[in-house]
Amino acid sequence: MGKTGSSNEPVKLTLFKWAGRWGPFRIKIPCGECALTEDVAQDTLENELEGIPVKFEMREWLSEWWVPLRRGGWHAPIVMVENEVISQGDALNRGILAEKIVRLHVDRFDLEGTHLFGKENCPHCKRAKGYFEQAGKPYLYRDVVKNPGALYEMLARVKPIIGDKTPVTVPQIWIDGAYIGGAEELSEILDCPVEPNFERGQCSISPGKLKRKQKEQRKRKRKK
Repeated sequence: MGKTGSSNEPVKLTLFKWAGRWGPFRIKIPCGECALTEDVAQDTLENELEGIPVKFEMREWLSEWWVPLRRGGWHAPIVMVENEVISQGDALNRGILAEKIVRLHVDRFDLEGTHLFGKENCPHCKRAKGYFEQAGKPYLYRDVVKNPGALYEMLARVKPIIGDKTPVTVPQIWIDGAYIGGAEELSEILDCPVEPNFERGQCSISPGKLKRKQKEQRKRKRKK
């Protein structure tokens, strides 16, 4: 479900390539940086931005030069996200593209499902995985080191909750769309001991605690 008061449309990504014609003028020389930028954008959409709805359009710069110019774009290749120029004149930096699109996506769409944002060498992340396995609760593990898109999304979603001055650690966990916190908070929600014990029976999720978390988040959203 999309956030109240925000657009649920895909994020618009536009690449103005060194091509086209205007009156008697026509571009005949291909642009290597334009081709590289297109490849970088496509690969970023397939990897860091996989699963995020993006409408990618390619336009001819000379045929529509005034469109990006109104936003400060004059040197192809020009990359625009919505109405903002994020790159021009050089090959695209995929990190800038991914972070910008993820932030817009987060503003438009709530996180659905159960997610564990973590990293491979984190003992607390391993502990949180153990809690989920004990509870028999399916979840999506998202590695913030191996996947920059997961890192950008985690930061964009958790910072408004914990505040800009609070350091962001891993794991960061959501259950059924409700922000939980880290491994300690997860153990309380799932009624698990502080340390996982795989010889005891499955632990159980606490509906009351989860509902309280969801209620707190709804209040926080209304205050915004």
